Amino acid sequence: MKTEEVLDILTTLYPNAACALTHRNPFELLIATILSAQCTDKRVNEITKRLFAQARTPLAIVTLGVDNVRELIHGCGLHNNKAANIVATCQQLLERHQGEVPSSREDLEALPGVGRKTANVVLSNAFNVPAIAVDTHVFRVANRIGLSVASTPEKTEKQLMDTIPQERWSHSHHLLIFHGRNLCKARNPQCQQCPLAEHCNYMTQEQEELTKRKPQQKRRD
Repeated sequence: MKTEEVLDILTTLYPNAACALTHRNPFELLIATILSAQCTDKRVNEITKRLFAQARTPLAIVTLGVDNVRELIHGCGLHNNKAANIVATCQQLLERHQGEVPSSREDLEALPGVGRKTANVVLSNAFNVPAIAVDTHVFRVANRIGLSVASTPEKTEKQLMDTIPQERWSHSHHLLIFHGRNLCKARNPQCQQCPLAEHCNYMTQEQEELTKRKPQQKRRD
């Protein structure tokens, strides 16, 4: 099955696929994405609601300081490091970007706590720049289905960019995330309910393994 056919099926399956991080502007999206590492979007949305009620600008967060930010984001994985990175990022936004979130990859990745995945999320969702952010869901689902065959998120991103039309990059990111959360889960994937099962490399491998085990089971019987 061609990549675009897979995306068409996923688009039908998830017509409302979009960024799940609640945000009102690029700055709030940047902070939410920094917080999202090793933390569910649902939990991040709870935390940012609390944080942004106290401070919703770079200056306000710098004024709060690391200790207060740490307290406000407590309950999020790696909250100590994230608090330090968030305050340091806000300082850099004030010192180098007039308090605004930059719209270039180079400037974004220069911010503390911002890697390629976070930069891609901000670029695609805040600035409508075509990008594919490869998180754990995208990495797992793309390689299971066979949209990519890669050992790292970086290689997965490159392969997806090579096979997916650029105008579909950003939306495909959301489609793969939704599929990973709903059916193609890390544990106990719901293959029997998946409309892509007959075209999926993972399902094919599972069926081959089952076929190999059956003769052994019969001999034991």
